[in-house]
Amino acid sequence: MQNKYKKRIRIISGIFRGRVLHSIKNFNIRPTGNRVKETLFNWLNPYIKNKNCLDCFAGSGNLSIESISRLAHSVTALEINKKLFYALLNTIKNFSINSVLTFNTDTITWLKKNGKPFDIIYLDPPFHDFKLLKNTIILLKKIIGYIKNLLFILNNVKNL
Repeated sequence: MQNKYKKRIRIISGIFRGRVLHSIKNFNIRPTGNRVKETLFNWLNPYIKNKNCLDCFAGSGNLSIESISRLAHSVTALEINKKLFYALLNTIKNFSINSVLTFNTDTITWLKKNGKPFDIIYLDPPFHDFKLLKNTIILLKKIIGYIKNLLFILNNVKNL
């Protein structure tokens, strides 16, 4: 039987340290690499505890679950692809996590309907979709405006 998983993504630190997430084979996703993720979360570590996070393009759930592992209060994870969404739900179930809310929706539609405040927002769209990223940032600016101490985490935005 052929292995249905392509990439091994590990949780770097926290309560789920060393546990492995799997991204489903044949999907054009590029989860944040372990080195980049480790640097990011080492930087976020003093701030993330008890924070509410939004993962706008959740994919494998890599950033969402790392956040919970490092004691974020909650994560809202948005994923438009049904198979990735169900894989994320399965991972959350396997890790026995109850503080991640998942939505099978596109980010723009969800943001237009939900104005909940977040402390940390992850923006890591699929494969350099800069138009989607730009539209998401514009919408977030309209919805959120200025919030003191809000952190935006953007990945691969060299062409913005």
